[in-house]
Amino acid sequence: MNRITRYMLFSLVLSNLLIAFGGSNGHAQTITTVADGWAGNSVNAVIFRRNSIASWKGYQFIAFYDQEKNVVLGKRKLGSASWITKKTQYQGDASDAHRSISLIVDGAGYLHISWNHHGNALNYVKSLAPASLALGEKLAMTGKKEDNVTYPEFYTLNGGNLLFLYRDGSSGNGNLMINRYDLKTGKWTQVQDGLIDGEGKRNAYWQMAVDAKGIIHLSWVWRESPDVASNHDMCYARSADGGKTWEKSDGEKYQLPITLTSAEYACRIPQQSELINQTSMFADAEGHPFIATYWREAGQTIPQYHVIYNDAGWKTINLGFRKTPFSLSGAGTKSIPISRPQILAWKHRGKQAIALLFRDQDRGNKASVAINADLGQQHWELKELSDESLGSWEPSYDTELWKNKGILNLYIQKVIQLDAEGKANVNPSPVRVLEYQLTKYKNDVKN
Repeated sequence: MNRITRYMLFSLVLSNLLIAFGGSNGHAQTITTVADGWAGNSVNAVIFRRNSIASWKGYQFIAFYDQEKNVVLGKRKLGSASWITKKTQYQGDASDAHRSISLIVDGAGYLHISWNHHGNALNYVKSLAPASLALGEKLAMTGKKEDNVTYPEFYTLNGGNLLFLYRDGSSGNGNLMINRYDLKTGKWTQVQDGLIDGEGKRNAYWQMAVDAKGIIHLSWVWRESPDVASNHDMCYARSADGGKTWEKSDGEKYQLPITLTSAEYACRIPQQSELINQTSMFADAEGHPFIATYWREAGQTIPQYHVIYNDAGWKTINLGFRKTPFSLSGAGTKSIPISRPQILAWKHRGKQAIALLFRDQDRGNKASVAINADLGQQHWELKELSDESLGSWEPSYDTELWKNKGILNLYIQKVIQLDAEGKANVNPSPVRVLEYQLTKYKNDVKN
């Protein structure tokens, strides 16, 4: 073996070690590569993918568009660096960043996938067998109000049942629909027909979480028009019976549908505040809801990440670490210097800990996390989880793996989003999964 060969072998081994153990930043993490995916906009890496990755009984599944806009599925054994991928028989208009792919696995191991939606008929399929990447023919769910679907999202319930949320209608004029999948019968039923009603004047952009007891927590901002600048306020509702009936945080029952005047307001935020829509929500083991978003406070110029949470009343925390101003206005998918945030919460040594996952141009557009080990103290530890820029990436993660094992697996991919549904002329980029250990914060993270 000559010197050049030895050097190349050493460099390869070193590179793999840096990937496995956190690269030059030294963080405890592993990164595995699945395959190349479409990167000309953010459709593979938008935050409202519920989910991009999902686990079931020792297996993990992933979905994304490839360069030819095919829906591609991947599968691996948890802990393995080797992925099996399959190009399915389905395609989507990947050039529209709204038309993301969402997947989940039910309690029997069947994959459920919905994709390619922006005000069009429902696209929904199941796998042909448990843990299989082979998909069947397109299916209806209930057959009711499935012609104008946007933002499909899956959530798991106790017992292996599922929820499916989507918007019926358009930006500034749409209603929230909820379907429920029963594992025993294998059938979907409509739980809510327009749970939140914009009354033909506005629509709700929501985020949802299900806690360990099966209580559903829902929060949303109102939008008065297609212009993102018309976003305002943060509202809240919860359900203890699978979405049939809803109440406020103090137990007061809602009369459905929920409207602008009847909603509970967790935080009042005016229009023109750079308030973003469709962020994230988490509910801890004790059923406390946490909402992550960003906006610009009155008299300030810089939008900051905020956490809204309920602990004997609604409270708001301004993380306050951002340095660069920007403004949100206009319709369509925006090119924004920060991502919408994901939030996780758990108890650590008897204290409430939270972590905010995000991307910020100020920090090189890397995958980043802000960790607070004690919510009673305004001390945030900022870390980079990736060494390289991820462009316009937003965080999505394996919710089931976190819920069941307290392990964070992030979908990461460098993507480029141009303003107003623009398409960047770039090559496909590697779709990867990053596992990050919360180290000293992780000891009692499982709900």
